[in-house]
Amino acid sequence: MSVSNASVHPVEAPPPAAAPAGAGTQAPRVRMEDIQGMPATLLGLALRFFQFFFAAVSLSVMASTNDFPSVSAFCHLVAATGLQSLSSLALATVDVYAIMVKRSLQNRRLVSLFAVGDGVTSTMTFAAACASAGITVLIDNDLNSCSANHCVQFETSTALAFISCLELPVVIVVNLMHL
Repeated sequence: MSVSNASVHPVEAPPPAAAPAGAGTQAPRVRMEDIQGMPATLLGLALRFFQFFFAAVSLSVMASTNDFPSVSAFCHLVAATGLQSLSSLALATVDVYAIMVKRSLQNRRLVSLFAVGDGVTSTMTFAAACASAGITVLIDNDLNSCSANHCVQFETSTALAFISCLELPVVIVVNLMHL
């Protein structure tokens, strides 16, 4: 059995540096580079913009009908897409500011807040879109009274609300990966 010998003699490791007072014995965590899609990246800003755009258009289309207040599911959709568009606009503004000043949003609490807020608004918008889809199917297929209602606007608004929800799982997963 042949064993190779080290050609360089081992050097002893330097003594560890003294930790500052009040610091734990754990080494500081190493942060990954910015992942595209997380806050303060161009892809993250694009996802926020599309969330805002689809939610705002869904809100506008539904609010443009005069009989949406008569159905509570449609009122819920208007409220949820309004909250979604305001939330997405606020977070897009934070992204724009962070990109302009070239800062990375790597604060663990802030990213956790973004992920939780996105989860709540996504769940509300998805639930409202599902309820609105059920009502539009009822009006169109079961009651056959689509000619007396604004079915095209209801269906368009519901579809746009679903599209607004599609970006949110991507954003939530990227935010949680960053933690």
